[in-house]
Amino acid sequence: MSADLTPNPDLPDASRENLTFSSDELTLLARTADALTAYFGKPVLAEHGTFEDDGAWVIFAIPLSVEDKVEKGTTTVQMGGPGTLWLGNAGGLNPGPDDVYECRYIWSIQITDDEGARFVKLDEDGEAAAWSDFLPDLLPFAAGADAQILPPDDDEDGQ
Repeated sequence: MSADLTPNPDLPDASRENLTFSSDELTLLARTADALTAYFGKPVLAEHGTFEDDGAWVIFAIPLSVEDKVEKGTTTVQMGGPGTLWLGNAGGLNPGPDDVYECRYIWSIQITDDEGARFVKLDEDGEAAAWSDFLPDLLPFAAGADAQILPPDDDEDGQ
C-alpha cells in the first residue's frame, strides 16, 4: 500500500486520546466484516491495530488459498500473528493466536487528527478515498439504528 500510515509524534496527549476506536465503533467494524463475508460469500478478515505512538486502524482483507491466482496489481497483505486483535467472526476461519494469512487487501479505515476527517477510508490501492467525522459514512452497509454511534453534536443547547 502506498498510504502514509506513520504516526505524528508532535500531537499533544489530548489529541492522542481521540485517536482510538471506541468500543461501539469496533463493534460496528466487526459487524461490517461479518456483512462483507456474507456479501462476498467468502471469509473477510478484519484486523485492528494501533500505530506505535498514536492512532489506530482496521484493515479488511480476503484470505488467499493456495489455489488463488493473484492478478497483477492486486494489493496483498499479511494479516495475523502474535497479538492480533480480530474483529467479527473472522469469516468462520477461527484463526489461532499465531496464524498468519496472506490476503487480498480490500480497504481499511484509519483514525486521524484532521478536523472534519476523524476517519479516513483507504481504497484497494491504499489511497485516501473518503473521510468523515462519522464512521458509518465510510462503511459499505447501512449501520442501522442499533449501531448506537451518534454523530458529534456541535450544538451544546441541543437545538
